[in-house]
Amino acid sequence: MERLFSPWRSQYIAGFSDKKAKDENACVFCDAVNDHRDAHHFIVSRSTHCFVMMNLYPYNSGHLLVIPYRHSAEFGELSAKEHADIMKTISTMLSLLKKTINPHGFNIGANLGRIAGAGVDQHIHFHIVPRWSGDTNFMPVLADVKLVSEEMRSLYKKLKKNLKGR
Repeated sequence: MERLFSPWRSQYIAGFSDKKAKDENACVFCDAVNDHRDAHHFIVSRSTHCFVMMNLYPYNSGHLLVIPYRHSAEFGELSAKEHADIMKTISTMLSLLKKTINPHGFNIGANLGRIAGAGVDQHIHFHIVPRWSGDTNFMPVLADVKLVSEEMRSLYKKLKKNLKGR
């Protein structure tokens, strides 16, 4: 696989690996939200029962994660209020992404468990992946490389600006 230089990833992985080695119960989402450095962790929004964080390993530009504050791997453990707040937050983020980057569509979902593809399987989270016509390009086919079209810090600033304008 071809690799593209992205130094922010090694910093993230090293930080999480060091923390994980010290505490087997470490959670990257809990650590980020409890650190209260939202811009550092790309936390776009906080709601009553959940928060929104940009995916540090995005499938496409604008790939967001909606994460309940309560640490749980189980969908069924979420309360009715948590479910409602998550759905409302997803709806708000869809509007924000439409306003900010104008995608043609979205994939929304959750990977429940490691076997289902969850990279962080101990804390349930929901993906919002913006999609555009033709966004599956030749790079994954020819070079096993995925191109992400916009730098994360730049997009974070745009999202925060448009979120304030709501």
